[in-house]
Parts: sequence; structure tokens; C-alpha cells
Amino acid sequence: MAALLITILALPFAILGLVLALGAVASLVIALRAGAENPPAGPFVEVAGGRLATIQAGPADGPPVILLHGASANASDPMEGFGRRLAEKGFRVIAFDRPGFGWSDRIAGSEAAAPSVQARIIAEGLEKLGVGPAIVFGHSWAGALALALALDHPARVSSLVLAAPVAMPMPAQMLVLPWYWRLALQPPIAWLLSRTIGPPLAQSYLPETAKRVFQPQFEVPRYAEAVRAALVLRPGTLLANVQDLVGLPAALAAQSPRYGDLCVPTLVISGAADPIVRSETQAVPLAKAIPGARLVLLPGIGHMLHFVAAERLTDEIARFAGERREAAPLVRD
Repeated sequence: MAALLITILALPFAILGLVLALGAVASLVIALRAGAENPPAGPFVEVAGGRLATIQAGPADGPPVILLHGASANASDPMEGFGRRLAEKGFRVIAFDRPGFGWSDRIAGSEAAAPSVQARIIAEGLEKLGVGPAIVFGHSWAGALALALALDHPARVSSLVLAAPVAMPMPAQMLVLPWYWRLALQPPIAWLLSRTIGPPLAQSYLPETAKRVFQPQFEVPRYAEAVRAALVLRPGTLLANVQDLVGLPAALAAQSPRYGDLCVPTLVISGAADPIVRSETQAVPLAKAIPGARLVLLPGIGHMLHFVAAERLTDEIARFAGERREAAPLVRD
């Protein structure tokens, strides 16, 4: 009888162990396939603690534009969205895989979840490339990163373009998570899940997630393939993505009071119909917080404006850059 009771009690743990083991095997297969099908698409930059991966386009002597991608993405997202259009207009375009994403190392480990830490790493990468000051574009999560770069490393930034930015403190009700999410986000458990059942689950949700972020527009054809979306399914990237998202509210609470100190020309552009990052809670108050910032709201456009409104975004950046050049003081001998 005792043996039967022990067997019954042990059964759930045996099933859990089997699920985790199968998940680990599936995760390994998914990670290997994602890496093999999506190799590095550009040169690496050596920085302290590791390497940053880049994708570059345009003339080497063109005005530099730095592209920083949002959550769950990599450098291909902004580059394929509108970066190559900028390159055709004569800009030197450099898109970074943020630390832990794409093919960039997770330099500084979990501390890299802070936009300020990523800004330091990106600034070092720009120094190694001999680039700056540059126009810095940040989409969504990377809006906070672009702002941190301008605040802490102003010599690297000539102007800011913040697209659908996440930059303002979040309402308290958005920060309350169910108990099971809080448990899953604890570091040891998050690490375990990212290497077992996390990748297979993420893979199953990937198509629906892509459709959702494009709303109210339709997903562009072959989007996932073009932006190498499968790279986010690798365990290290999944964990980095969770760390970045969980750590962002505290980072914004600390960073946002400094926005009034910014002196860099800033363009804030957002889709007025963005259901992911609502302009009324982010773009609009952010533009008011930054002295002299210009706000552009695109009617009917959602979160992926760098794809669905790529031509308008490219024109806005080109015009913004032209205005900055015209406003630059003459240097006399």
C-alpha cells in the first residue's frame, strides 16, 4: 500500500520531468535550426565582454543612422522595414542586434536588461566603428534605449527618432501580474523554462504574435522570414527578452525624470491606431517632456509603422535630417 501511495505521489513529478526533458530536446532542435537558417547578416563589432552583431547598408561616407530594434526582434526588423530605403537615399545605416538578441552576446548578463547598460555597450560599439554623432532611431522598447544613449552618451547622438516608443512610466495596474507569471519570471525558473518548454511554446505562438503586432494593418508577406524572427526562439534570447521586458518599468521610472534635460533634436513618431504602445500614454506625453521635440501621429497606423508606413517614415527622417543640417551653424576659418 505504501509503495502504491508513493508511486501515485511521484507520478506528477515523473510526468513533469518527462515534459521538461522532451521540451529540452525540442528546444535544442529549434535553436540549432534557427541559427543554421539565419546566420549572421553583417560584421561583428568587438566590445568589452563580447561582440555586437550589425547589419550595415549605404555609403560609408553618408550621414550615419543607427537603428535599434524593439522587443523580440533583431537588427533585421528595422533594416528590412525601412533601413534599406534610407540607404538608397544616401544614409549610412547601421542596425545593431541589441545585447542578447540576434547574434549579439548578452554582454553584462542580466544587468543588460537596463536600457542604460545597453546604451553603454552600443556607445562603445559606435566608438569602435568610429561613428557619431549619428541620428539614432529606436522602435518600441528601444525608444527607451535611444533616450538612454542620448542622456548618457550625448557625443554619439546628433538627433533622435523615436518610433512607437516605450519611454514613459507605466500605470501601476499594468505592473500587477498573476501569481503564476510572477513565479515563472523568477530567475531560476525563467532560466529553466527558456531551455525546456519555452522555445516550443514560443514557436507555436510566433505566427499569431506577428499578426497581432501589425494590427490594424495586415502582416506584410513573408515578414517572419525577412526579419529572421526565429532567432528569438533560442533559449538565451528568450531569457534576454523576458529580462528586458520585466526590467523596463523600473528603468523608465528612474530615467523619465531626466527627459527635460535633453538638448538633442527629437522626432517622436507613432501610429495613432497602435494597440500595442498607445500614443496617448507614450508618444504624446514623451514629446511634451522633451524640449523642442516634434510629434508626428500617423492616422490609422499601428505599431509596425516602419513596415506599413515605411515610405512616410523614411521621408520624415530624411526631412528631419535636412532640417538639422540647415540649422547647423556655419564654421568659419
